Amino acid sequence: MNTATPSIWFPTVRTGTGTDVFTKRLVADLRKHGLQAEITWLPLRAEYAPWTVAIPSPPSWATVAHVNTWLHTRFIPRGLPMVATIHHAVHHPDASTYKGPLRAAYHRWWIAPNERRVLRHAQRAIAVSQFVADSARHSLLDVPMQVIYNGVDTEHFCPGTRQRQPGEPFKLLFVGSWMARKGVDLLAPILSQLGEGFLLRYTGGPAAEKDKAKMPPNMIDIGRLQGDGAVVAEMQSADALLFPSRSEGHPLVAIEAMACGLPIIGMHGSSVSEAVADGQTGLLCPQNNVPAFVTAIRSLAADGAWHASLAQAARVHAVKQFSETAMTCAYMHLYQCTAIDAQGAK
Repeated sequence: MNTATPSIWFPTVRTGTGTDVFTKRLVADLRKHGLQAEITWLPLRAEYAPWTVAIPSPPSWATVAHVNTWLHTRFIPRGLPMVATIHHAVHHPDASTYKGPLRAAYHRWWIAPNERRVLRHAQRAIAVSQFVADSARHSLLDVPMQVIYNGVDTEHFCPGTRQRQPGEPFKLLFVGSWMARKGVDLLAPILSQLGEGFLLRYTGGPAAEKDKAKMPPNMIDIGRLQGDGAVVAEMQSADALLFPSRSEGHPLVAIEAMACGLPIIGMHGSSVSEAVADGQTGLLCPQNNVPAFVTAIRSLAADGAWHASLAQAARVHAVKQFSETAMTCAYMHLYQCTAIDAQGAK
């Protein structure tokens, strides 16, 4: 039986989202560990108009293909064993509240059938959280599914030297797309009630322009952050991450923030409750409860020792539970098993 080191090919649609970040980070780390790995990027239209994009040929050296379950089955290589990662829980009933009719129809009639086909074809199925795994089994297909958390580089995402000075505002940070699912409609009410002594820097950009008339002066738009370095710099300059997301498949931004020593102020539910230990690495509030967010933020800002304790615990939790090395090693083992099984089936 051939037990040679597997070589991994990633045919991937470039979406400009966190799934791109996941793929690039994983490939870079696989290469650091001595594996051959390569991405073939497909244009965004390959997701919704796959017949307009040529089917790429697998590299001759590839022994395993790794795909996102949203990759259209037109692009799945038939001659390679396949690992499929499911990143989202968009079919969970709770997610329907935050979709328009077109997006809901797209997910139901285009994405869900495709994901079922991919999961049937895959030799190994991976979910990025237990929440995603449970949601997929219930709403897509009940197949064996392993959970591998998306990891972060905890050497790069690390605490800075910030020390909040007397009289200085308590600095909050929001990093995420400007959409209802991320809870952006709650930011202005929260900051309005917090008032002086609190400041929020948020990634708004053009998408946030329509909402700025309702924003208080203690909200500052920093636009879209370009690259991990910019994200780390913002996190190291903040006191806490404000994360009112209503639904997350895997809250990577929250994990990056914890790695930087930031307590998380977020919502109960989805995978956020899985990643953030309430009262230990952050504070989780009831869904859509603005007063609860305000109380949590004020309490944390008023108690320096408590803030420091949560910050330290957040860093330890991120390193222990969500390191990029742990993620990569788990995938390496999975690729090896997948390649061996494929050899044995021949």
